Amino acid sequence: MRYQRVAIWAGTVLFAIAIIGCGSGPEMNKEASTSAIRAAEEAGAAGVPTASLYLQLAKEQLEKAQALAASGDRDQAESMLLRAQADGELAIALSRGDADRKEALQAIERVQQLRKNNQLPPERK
Repeated sequence: MRYQRVAIWAGTVLFAIAIIGCGSGPEMNKEASTSAIRAAEEAGAAGVPTASLYLQLAKEQLEKAQALAASGDRDQAESMLLRAQADGELAIALSRGDADRKEALQAIERVQQLRKNNQLPPERK
């Protein structure tokens, strides 16, 4: 009889632990998307028209993911976080590409100015 009570008590405790453990899922990881957005802002995406568009999309998707998570639609929220991260990373790439293009154009202008100042003949093809 005593063992039966101990078994019932142990079963009840294990059941309660299982219910508590399953009741709350793991927290959503929104750090990847927020860090991509922050990096895009630091890379100057706001100053590049196409990058600015994707930066804005990433911000909107992050807000929507938070709203979906609050309403309990976890799968859609995770999907929206992934989209926000991808758009943030695209904004980074576009802003860096624009900066590289501007730097290349400046280098070409410097070379042309040096040629003009030094009276160098044009390149032969």
